Amino acid sequence: MSRSAARLLFWSPRILAIALAIFLSLFALEAVNEFHGLWRTALAFSIGLVPALIVVAVLAAAWKWEWIGALAFAMLAAWYSLTALHRHFPLSTFLAIPLPLLVIAGLFVANWMERAKLRTAL
Repeated sequence: MSRSAARLLFWSPRILAIALAIFLSLFALEAVNEFHGLWRTALAFSIGLVPALIVVAVLAAAWKWEWIGALAFAMLAAWYSLTALHRHFPLSTFLAIPLPLLVIAGLFVANWMERAKLRTAL
């Protein structure tokens, strides 16, 4: 495996997970639009950050143990998909959140399977 391919395979799931966490944290800004007082707004903003914090926590574990990232991101995609199906969300919801989670999970699977080659190539 070439050095550039190894770097791309190593960094792509991590960068995509960070981008997804930033994307999910943007939904917390919805709480700022409505004024219910400082503490209620702060609480709603904090609750809105929970999905992004979950992604960051999984990424922190997956940074060292890729198999945890593969399993956890796949489980998050499945959980969100089941929740969205139950609530009859539109198709765009499945493209915006579970699909990137599955892509990140797949990239972490590839990282895990090629771990020895990646460590020597980096």
